[in-house]
Amino acid sequence: MKTMGISQFKAHALKILDHVAKTHEEIIITKRGKPLAQIIPCQNKDKNPIPGKLADAFIFEKDIITPLGEEVWESSK
Repeated sequence: MKTMGISQFKAHALKILDHVAKTHEEIIITKRGKPLAQIIPCQNKDKNPIPGKLADAFIFEKDIITPLGEEVWESSK
């Protein structure tokens, strides 16, 4: 988790917020070395899934006929 002083956050707030939204990295804002606030990415609470969220969960085969065998594939048509 990254930390930064409040003056640096104030000077670059929009850029830092864009970075948090993009990387989902949390940032602690400090004042005189003591933690003051924590910037965290917003959680998507919609019931609609995020496009591409499951993209890494699937394995795409180049040849879908061979694992089944010719006979099973022909009977499935």
